[in-house]
Amino acid sequence: MKKWVYFFGEGDTKDKALLGGKGANLGEMTKIGLPVPPGFTITTEACIEFYKQGKKWAPGLESQIEENIKKLEAKTGKRFGDSENPLLVSVRSGAKISMPGMMDTVLNLGLNDQTVQIMARKTGDERFAYDSYRRFIQMFGDVVLGVEHSGFEKILDNTKKAKGVHYDTELSADDWKNVIEQFKKLVDREKGVKFPDDPKKQLRMSIDAVFSSWNNKRAIAYRKLNNIPDDLGTAVNVQVMVFGNMGNDSATGVGFTRNPATGEKEHYGEYLINAQGEDVVAGIRTPKHIDEMKKELPKSYQELIKIYSVLEKHYRDMQDFEFTIEKGKLYMLQTRTGKRTAQSAVKIAVDMVDEGLIDRKEAVLRIEPGQLDQLLHKQLDPKAKEKAEIIGKGLPASPGAAVGKAVFTADDAAMRASEKVILVRTETSPEDIEGMHAAQGILTARGGMTSHAAVVARGMGKCCVAGCSDITVDEDAKEFKAGGVVIKEGDWITLDGGKGEVMKGQMPLVEPSMTGDFGTLMKWADEFRKLGVWTNADTPHDAEFARKFGAEGIGLCRTEHMFFEGERIKAVREMILADDKEGREKALAKLLPYQRGDFRGILKAMKGLPVTIRLLDPPLHEFLPKEEKDIKELARDMGISVERLQEKIDSLHEFNPMLGFRGCRLGIVYPEINEMQVQAIFEAACELKKDGVDVKPEVMIPVLGHVNEMKVMKELVNNKAKEVMKKKGTKVSYHVGVMMELPRACLTADKIAEYAEFFSFGTNDLTQTTFGFSRDDAGKFINEYIERNVLERDPFQVLDRDGVGQLVKTAVKKGRKTRPELKIGICGEHGGEPSSVEFCHEAGLTYVSCSPFRVPIARLAAAQAALKHGKK
Repeated sequence: MKKWVYFFGEGDTKDKALLGGKGANLGEMTKIGLPVPPGFTITTEACIEFYKQGKKWAPGLESQIEENIKKLEAKTGKRFGDSENPLLVSVRSGAKISMPGMMDTVLNLGLNDQTVQIMARKTGDERFAYDSYRRFIQMFGDVVLGVEHSGFEKILDNTKKAKGVHYDTELSADDWKNVIEQFKKLVDREKGVKFPDDPKKQLRMSIDAVFSSWNNKRAIAYRKLNNIPDDLGTAVNVQVMVFGNMGNDSATGVGFTRNPATGEKEHYGEYLINAQGEDVVAGIRTPKHIDEMKKELPKSYQELIKIYSVLEKHYRDMQDFEFTIEKGKLYMLQTRTGKRTAQSAVKIAVDMVDEGLIDRKEAVLRIEPGQLDQLLHKQLDPKAKEKAEIIGKGLPASPGAAVGKAVFTADDAAMRASEKVILVRTETSPEDIEGMHAAQGILTARGGMTSHAAVVARGMGKCCVAGCSDITVDEDAKEFKAGGVVIKEGDWITLDGGKGEVMKGQMPLVEPSMTGDFGTLMKWADEFRKLGVWTNADTPHDAEFARKFGAEGIGLCRTEHMFFEGERIKAVREMILADDKEGREKALAKLLPYQRGDFRGILKAMKGLPVTIRLLDPPLHEFLPKEEKDIKELARDMGISVERLQEKIDSLHEFNPMLGFRGCRLGIVYPEINEMQVQAIFEAACELKKDGVDVKPEVMIPVLGHVNEMKVMKELVNNKAKEVMKKKGTKVSYHVGVMMELPRACLTADKIAEYAEFFSFGTNDLTQTTFGFSRDDAGKFINEYIERNVLERDPFQVLDRDGVGQLVKTAVKKGRKTRPELKIGICGEHGGEPSSVEFCHEAGLTYVSCSPFRVPIARLAAAQAALKHGKK
């Protein structure tokens, strides 16, 4: 019979896919002798089978659970469901890939009206027993029975108000008995069922609930945000309960072996005396720093500090662990590789190389390339900070800066994301995941450094200030107060996640720099990668910025962007409205000095590196106005009638402009347009060369599908280049290539390579023309396709390997058959997306080109591809 259940110690970290991260690590910690309460793991395969069987248990699962319960009874000397010596357990989720807070947990399972009395008698602590029982009813009612969490909280808040107390710990055993009665009535009222008192039934229902939580709304949203497959399933861990709420010699806490926000090697963590695990992460009570335990629980503290070291040496990575102290005895409940900010990830990787724990290869492989995005955006301007109006100070839960309008619900944050918002909450919960993702930053009034808000924000790379007790949040009124300041919904605030500060208004931000550990890691990445990394840049500023980030050339300089500036658009429109070639050339002559200046600036900024300039790509109608008032204004400026202008606009109208009169088609019919651009390129290059600047222009022909188009266009470029160089008395080395963005070009690449000296895949248009999707209109249905698993990912964001990828591979093979040393790159948005970069490495491309901010991401992704797949 298939094995569905593993006792702790039967499996370890190599079984993560089967036992989930939590189960595998509990098994591993048991094997290395750490104090782990005994338990067993129900496999992810059992969860997958649960869904296949229509939410029914797999054959044999029930008997294997019973068998493992007996093992727990033998280990503890207690019996599950027994009225004299009851065994209590926790039931927790645990997927292969950590999804903190997204799935469900039930603690104190096995309590009922009888066993709670036994527990009170055996421990001599009635208050503790009834506190544990109310927690169980609250968690089971919420997680298993589906009663709204807020209903329980309301009863609890009303009880505390009636008693005139602030904390749960101030309520007595009799208070808890009263709360329990109200909780049970709530369950009956909301769900029409009596709260189950049979522990075996409680266990079965809880296991079902954890399996079902794999597909709850927040878990699905988290998987989507983090590209986690939907078919992995979750394991279920059933573990003997240990209690941190048994008095002042008991505690519960969360620790990290290093600071997950900064990467510093320190005792990072928090704990609460007389509490259970959910109290720490829920942010209901603000916990104490782990080092305060040295005074309160010195023996347990010393044990815990040793465990910090044991975990790091064993796992060779920063660990995030949970612990409970029951009556002075320390237990480890979980460890996992800790979520961390990009800043922390980079520092930890570099430091661990210095400490000899890992080598450079492992350091490079450890950083998620997409995470670097956090380090490549602006920070608060330190000069302006001196004048900031700081209205509150909380905990620096996740670094970086965030400027946005205050909103007070996750739904509002999601709806108003385009306005730039900051989500302000008393405390966040897992249900807030989509709003947290949409917000620029997160501010909470309660909670610590390991609260839900802090952990999730760090994983997302969002700035977060948590536990800001200086503010009072009124979510109903949609405002918060900080001293005498009232911030209402829509008011601007600024967060400094590195210092935990909240400021009124909008603060200016400054550009990032690539120094220190970040610079070190990038140097290591460059040692391993084979792919070149270029940038897409249309201005000298972008070019210089990209060079600072390590760009080795420009793979796409779009000339049409330059046509919209200032006086230029008038000359462009004059050219479009001209009746003959002479009129067009006259207008183009006005554009020539502008274009020459543009190319001079970019070639100079990239001195010594190649600059790929794409000739005019869009259709001409894009340069003409569409609104009636703008048409009238242009007609007046041009000295022509509105009717004539409208006639011209109508004549340029196309039913499908993406496949219309654009790119090389324009250059073939109106060669004077591209001749002006080529003239500008080579005049700029010749002038710079005379000034001693090393220039490497590359001319790229867009929207090309037939070899004969290439022949015509290459001849045009060569003739004009020779003419300019002869006139200037200077020779410039250059190449002429093609932007591969049509399927026919890919399929006939061997013929095109007879003339083209390089290929650059324009994967945005190649995706459009391969799928038959209009990129501008696909947004109407792409999300629905992903939701319904028609497509796994948006092909405009992640390169489609099975379709577009096959065309790329075909073109590479055919092109290099004709021209073995053919330089081949990619310049669509995919050039900076990590999995697409990996594909480019595997396909044998020469370089990828991406936006300046994504250059370091592409450098790291290229290094990882080389380490995983070998150098091509």
